Amino acid sequence: MKLMQVITQSELGGAQSVALQLANYFVAQEGNTVYMVSGGPGDAWKELDPRVQVIYIKESRKKIGLQDIIVFLKLWLIRLKYKPDVVHLHSSKAGALGRLAFPCKRIIYTVHGFDSIRLAFRAFLPIEKLLKKCAKYIVGVSRYDVENLEKEGVKGSVCVYNGISDKSLGDNNTDDIQTEISRLQALKNEGKFIVATIARLGKQKKFDLFCEIAERYPNPNIAFVWIGNQTQPENTPPNVYCLGEVKAAHRLLSCIDLFILTSNYEGLPISIIEALSYGKPVVASDVGGTCEILDGNNGYALPNRAEAFIEKIERYRNESEVYEEACRAARSTYLQYFTVEKMCVEYGGLYG
Repeated sequence: MKLMQVITQSELGGAQSVALQLANYFVAQEGNTVYMVSGGPGDAWKELDPRVQVIYIKESRKKIGLQDIIVFLKLWLIRLKYKPDVVHLHSSKAGALGRLAFPCKRIIYTVHGFDSIRLAFRAFLPIEKLLKKCAKYIVGVSRYDVENLEKEGVKGSVCVYNGISDKSLGDNNTDDIQTEISRLQALKNEGKFIVATIARLGKQKKFDLFCEIAERYPNPNIAFVWIGNQTQPENTPPNVYCLGEVKAAHRLLSCIDLFILTSNYEGLPISIIEALSYGKPVVASDVGGTCEILDGNNGYALPNRAEAFIEKIERYRNESEVYEEACRAARSTYLQYFTVEKMCVEYGGLYG
């Protein structure tokens, strides 16, 4: 089988993680040839199996513009040159251009968080409706996405949960993150309970709410750590620590106590699944498919109000038995529902 993964950009992100895991899984199976088509180069393919053939389209980017004509033409030429049996499109931009460039019967299109279209970028919505029949399968990464696709007239989509490799058993080389580990260990040595997130700074991720939670938190022995900021924000509360961008940032999860994710919208957040794989409970905004991951045992999906987060953080900080049970439940949830093997087997059924 010739399998082609297509995504708009090669920067680090949840959709890129899924594409990478699928490419690595299927290229390891005898008889498969796998291609990765994206903008770039970027950091997302650092862990890509060298047998995967990477094809960069330098004009490919999130912003809509005249360069999209070039991207479409290059996708058309890629179709003619490589003649893939299955084309797996990831996210809305690649999903639109790819459905125009490749034969519909060969396309699997994964919508990585339909709210990013339905709520944040509604200009894409008419395109989704226009192209809704131009794919063999349209995939939502949560039941929430599938239901909302249905409400918007995109019928017959299926749900496949995101999966990841077992990060807690991965590469133990921490030489390049010793500075960050030392900062977290220093906070631990001060007796602080570390509540951390991994996210880019941006409107979607609600850094303002994160800071409000920290500022209003009554317990001085809590450290709120943000990992992934490209710039250093100013005027943050004294208990907020921003560590900057860290490659393979999940390796820092072993050093924290509780994972937090504040957000306006999500699909099925990879960062939450990573935290669960490390056995870390999660408190997160109740958006997208988050409530399908967090069930009150492994963590909580919460309204975007500071007091709701503070209440749950305080419980985990003060009730050791509850916290320890939540750690066990987090790991169990990952193993049962969100392994890369489970995800790839389900997509393999769609590939045919």
